[in-house]
Amino acid sequence: MKKRKVLFIDQAHPLLMQELENDGFQCDYFPDYGREELKMISQDYTGIIIRSKIKLDRDFLKNCSKLRFIGRVGAGMENIDLEFAQSKGISCLNAPEGNRDAVAEQAVGMLLALFNNLLVADKEVRQGLWNREKNRGTELGGKTVGIIGYGNTGSAFARRLSGFGVEVLAYDKYKSNYSDGFVTESAMDALFEKSDILSLHVPLTQETDYLVDNAFLNRFRKNIYLVNTSRGKVVKTADLVDALQSGKVKGACLDVLEYEGLSYENLDSGMLPDDFVKLAAMKNVILSPHIAGWTHESLVKLAETIVEKIRKLDWEV
Repeated sequence: MKKRKVLFIDQAHPLLMQELENDGFQCDYFPDYGREELKMISQDYTGIIIRSKIKLDRDFLKNCSKLRFIGRVGAGMENIDLEFAQSKGISCLNAPEGNRDAVAEQAVGMLLALFNNLLVADKEVRQGLWNREKNRGTELGGKTVGIIGYGNTGSAFARRLSGFGVEVLAYDKYKSNYSDGFVTESAMDALFEKSDILSLHVPLTQETDYLVDNAFLNRFRKNIYLVNTSRGKVVKTADLVDALQSGKVKGACLDVLEYEGLSYENLDSGMLPDDFVKLAAMKNVILSPHIAGWTHESLVKLAETIVEKIRKLDWEV
């Protein structure tokens, strides 16, 4: 009897391949193959494991006659044509449970670093400058944090905030009845009215593409701080720069940028306009290279989550 085969398009923690092989799958990984080479061989595979190397669009998937599942080692699914895959009976699995804690911790860490001027102060002290008053911090306590998207990372972020004495409001278009000891379910109007800090935890879809623009930011009654650990294109950078310059946004923590390449492994060097240069020069902005979910622990947990979801598929069909 032939083994069911799984094609690894991206590298993952070795545990993922080991566990699938223990379950009887043949796992193949061809790191030097490009999209067309992968497309040519994909018709022989029962499963595909991917992060963000290529897009699994209709053109790629249409000839995958044996494909039963796609495992996305991460949370976002925007590089997969979900509608077409599901029409072909392909189960699309992701693993937001695997990196939610990592994302939540980084969101809190970036906020604390911003509020306490840690990046600026660290650089100054290394230069022999001892500016205490200039680097006087701001406390989180007493602030209202608005969360858009109350799924895995949004709820994990709310839990991490529970010890800071903040009020947490959350809006999620697709969920209800989730108020608890960590969060108050709210309409978007309440976030516009009360938020001191806005944190984004949404996937990139047609609805969220450039969700945060000038019109959106100007609906907030207060001047706010912005945290984005979701996807870069949820925020229109040019409008964010305008808002930072005007003071409407008092500071920003950005783990993601709209200028990232498809694989999120680097910035698209052909798409770095003046707005990025301005953003990078601002001392009230903290930037990181899409690493909020990128911890040693999350690498293992992502693999474990995908394995468990594959095992739960109905293999009798």
